[in-house]
Amino acid sequence: MDTKADDAITQMATPVVPPASGEALHIGEDDLPFVDLGDGTRIQLQQVDLTQGLWVLRTKFSPGYQVATHYHTGPVFAVTFTGSWHYREYPDVVNTKGSYLFEPAGSVHTLIVPDTNTEETDVWFAIYGPNINTDETGQVTGILDANSILNVYRAMCDDQGLSYDKLIVIGEDL
Repeated sequence: MDTKADDAITQMATPVVPPASGEALHIGEDDLPFVDLGDGTRIQLQQVDLTQGLWVLRTKFSPGYQVATHYHTGPVFAVTFTGSWHYREYPDVVNTKGSYLFEPAGSVHTLIVPDTNTEETDVWFAIYGPNINTDETGQVTGILDANSILNVYRAMCDDQGLSYDKLIVIGEDL
């Protein structure tokens, strides 16, 4: 077998881990791909810390997109780069370019991107703990956490032949 191909496959499967020296790690805007989830969103997973249940990603939402009603078991931090969005539960609080949002653990909300937006809405999220999706009665319909988003992102990159070799993964033994 071709050793270059073997090396490329090994490199794609090896997560970036913080160096023992404590050096900072950098990811350029184009170092990781955005993968299309096929539902009006594209995600770029940037870091996963399985020891803390942290997942950091950028999400690009199409105009008119709505996330299922959900809450998080830990805090969430968000910065909006482009577009606008709000929570159905707080329609007068609109996130736009440069907005920062803090969500405390347990905050129930439904993210809505207005269909009047003329561009994708691009938001950076740092999420601690699982995302718990619920139906209108409050019953759990799905759970997404650091480990599951890592598996989804890697699988989608693999399916599309995209490299995730710059993805920062902490707490994983390969």
